[in-house]
Amino acid sequence: MGEISLESMSEQYYDVLKEIGNIGAGNATTALAQMLQCKVDMKVPQVKLLDFSEVGAMMGGEEQIMAGIYLCVEGDITGSIMFLLRKDAAKHLVSKLMGMELPGEDFDEIGTSALKEIGNIITGAYLNSLSSLTNLKIFPSVPDLTIDMAGAILSVPAIEFGTLGDKILLIQTQFTDDCELDGYFILVPDLESYGKILGALGITF
Repeated sequence: MGEISLESMSEQYYDVLKEIGNIGAGNATTALAQMLQCKVDMKVPQVKLLDFSEVGAMMGGEEQIMAGIYLCVEGDITGSIMFLLRKDAAKHLVSKLMGMELPGEDFDEIGTSALKEIGNIITGAYLNSLSSLTNLKIFPSVPDLTIDMAGAILSVPAIEFGTLGDKILLIQTQFTDDCELDGYFILVPDLESYGKILGALGITF
């Protein structure tokens, strides 16, 4: 197989990624509904290939305060996955989960733990979808939570993604319960893992 770059990936691969996004978001929606014990709907996920400079703008600007749940991926593929949502949306989810409004601006220890658990379940649903479609073994690490400006949080995958060029693959999902929540997934497999995913899906280019 020749040199892989995100720019050269086929439409077929994007269709598969969208399908993974759909299944993963569907699984995540079901898991969220069970956690929150309420009805959660989901809009069809959008898969976009963007310059890093465009990602922050899509999230409402690089200075937008976000909650970012980051974990490493190991097993048949290696890399990392990140799930981001706005801080106010994160507080809403945690308040729903805990059955009470969170006091103050920041998350306390219990709130932080609850948010990590939410992130764990949502990212796990995506990785399970990828694993089911590819028959690859994928193991996530313990999640790490950061609450910061979007630009600062995105600098982590930006460094890792440097080997693949300056483009990033973003899956945007909108969940709705009694308010609309925008969630953003960034999956960063290493270069060799892209080849494994493509091969497992029977795609050559």
